[in-house]
Parts: sequence; structure tokens; C-alpha cells
Amino acid sequence: MFWEEDTNDLSSTESQHVVDISYKISCRCLPVDHAHALSEALKTALDWLEGEPLAGLHLVHVAGSQNGWMRPEAGYELLQLSKRTRLQLRVPKHRIEDAKRLSGQTLDVAGHQIEVSESHIRPLQTSDVLFSRYVITDFDDEIQFEQWAVDELRALDIRFRKTMAGMRHTMHISGQPVVTCSLLVADLPAEDSIKLQETGLGAGRTHGCGIFIPHKGIKAVDSSQ
Repeated sequence: MFWEEDTNDLSSTESQHVVDISYKISCRCLPVDHAHALSEALKTALDWLEGEPLAGLHLVHVAGSQNGWMRPEAGYELLQLSKRTRLQLRVPKHRIEDAKRLSGQTLDVAGHQIEVSESHIRPLQTSDVLFSRYVITDFDDEIQFEQWAVDELRALDIRFRKTMAGMRHTMHISGQPVVTCSLLVADLPAEDSIKLQETGLGAGRTHGCGIFIPHKGIKAVDSSQ
């Protein structure tokens, strides 16, 4: 854990370059390890996606438990999607109209059909705490991973005061296992919060890796130290 004491005043701002697009979908279930299959289906439907450095994919995520159902962990098991589940892409603004053309298409994701319907644009929101569920790592040691993350953030001129590594996860890309680790970055000024969401961290954006989203604050963690 990297930790410096202080807080930043978060002013209101939004990205001038990147947005999230949320699509309504009809799909009963997807494999837990669906990153590669979904990425390939989207690249087929949107042939510009892979060539856009600021484009990325939010993996489909469901609640850990609901009505007695527990979220499975094994990659081959199935996530049960609800009618409220959305497919989300992060795209540069000049690709908004291109991305909207995904509506009306049906994606084949590892044998499961995703029918994509209407889309909704969501501006990136500022938050002094950001979280990425999946950051690709080559390190077995959490301290080494976190030091790498700190160095990478500083190389991007991202101002922050706290980082916290979390759960490790293995996904498969082109048949090869890829290890990821979740990462929380805290006490970000507004402009750097937006910048980190725009640029992400590490490789694999179109496989859902290195994508940051706002996260609830860590005051409770802070006060317990």
C-alpha cells in the first residue's frame, strides 16, 4: 500500500476527449472469463476499435450475490445477467457516432448471443477515488506490483496520494493465462481523475483491463490507520 496523508479539493470537470457509452442488452448469461470472446466480437462489429488508443471495454460485471445466488469464480462458469445489465464501452468523442452503430447488432460471445439495443452516453465523472478491477501484472509480489503502478502513474504525471492493490484474477487472452490485480488510486485532483480514466493503466484496454471507474471513498480505511 502506498499512502501519503493529505486531501485534495475536487472541483467539477468532465472529459473533453472521452465518454462511456452504455447499451441496453438482451442476454441471459455469459462466461465469467468472457474478456477475450467479447473483445473479439466487438472488434468484428466495430473494426476501428482496436486502433483507437483511448477506446476500452468495461467487462460485464454482476453483483456478488442476489436472491441466494452467489457469483461464480471459475472462468467456465456462467454469470446470470439481469434485464438491467448493460454493455459499456469507453470511446473517444470523435467515435461516438461510430459506436452507436453497435445498436441493433447481435454479438456472438463464446456461443452466447448478446442483442444490443439503444445506447446512452455517459460523461466521465470526477472522483478523488478511482478503481480498476483488472490491471495486468507480471509480478507475483503485491509490493512489486504496487511499486510498478506508482511508477507508471507518476510517469503519466498523475497526482495522487494513495494506492491500494487488491484481488488477483486470471483471465485468458488468445488462449493464454493473463494475471491481473485490482487497484485503487485515491486523493486525485479533478483533472487527474479525468486523465486517469481517459488513459487507463497498463495493457489490455479492449479486454477490460486498466479501465478506471469512480469508487466510494476510503475515509473509513483512512481513519482506522
